[in-house]
Amino acid sequence: MVVDLSRRLVPDGLWELSAPLLPKFTSRPQGGGTSPVDERAVFAAVVYVLTSDCAWRHLPPTFGVSPAAAHRRFTAWTEAGLWRRLHRAVLDELGSPGRAGLDLGED
Repeated sequence: MVVDLSRRLVPDGLWELSAPLLPKFTSRPQGGGTSPVDERAVFAAVVYVLTSDCAWRHLPPTFGVSPAAAHRRFTAWTEAGLWRRLHRAVLDELGSPGRAGLDLGED
């Protein structure tokens, strides 16, 4: 079920635009910290919280991402200007010649 929800929230077209814009997180040289997470799962979890008006602490565990991890990435992405860049990328894609609209996976 979560795969269907994740794909509906972040269809392939949106993910293809978003993935290159995400800041890269590297492991700390001294070790420790959090383990790597699936970026698409985190992105879908963040989109879920933002579009459902769900509190971060109530993020369903089926996303496979802790509420704290999702919130940390949201904060880092916001500080890095991801949302502005993603908005511009979507507008650029919609305005490209020969495109009536961005295929975000909608039926």
